Amino acid sequence: MRCPFCGEQEDKVIDSRPSRAGSEVRRRRECLACGKRYTTYEYVEEISLQVVKYDGSVEPYDRNKLIAGIRAATTKRPVSTEIIDNLISDIEEKLYSKASKEIKTKVIGDLVMKKLRKIDTVAYIRFASVYRRFEDAGEFTEEVRKLK
Repeated sequence: MRCPFCGEQEDKVIDSRPSRAGSEVRRRRECLACGKRYTTYEYVEEISLQVVKYDGSVEPYDRNKLIAGIRAATTKRPVSTEIIDNLISDIEEKLYSKASKEIKTKVIGDLVMKKLRKIDTVAYIRFASVYRRFEDAGEFTEEVRKLK
């Protein structure tokens, strides 16, 4: 590890402990050249998810897109930010636990719909209308009928 003060690479680890619920290790180091101490963090690099879209194109998973879609569906609904954050965390946990790191858009959409249906039926219908691309009022009515 290169010392941030003098640039030398020789150091010793003085203290090492888990951090962030065990997902990383915090290390206190002392430079053998200048004697100054500094902190480093070690963590496992997560394999990034790839999203396979309907047209077959592939793009990196973007958490912000998921957040935007769910927030749009829950606008002016009694769904707290905490509930949305937990919903997103649950979905991401399921996505990252899959064997394949290429996830189809349909899988993500279905997970969101399943979770929203339990939280708020209006938000569920809003999301479903965009996700399923309803073409007419009949499709919309049929989805509402399924909720009853």
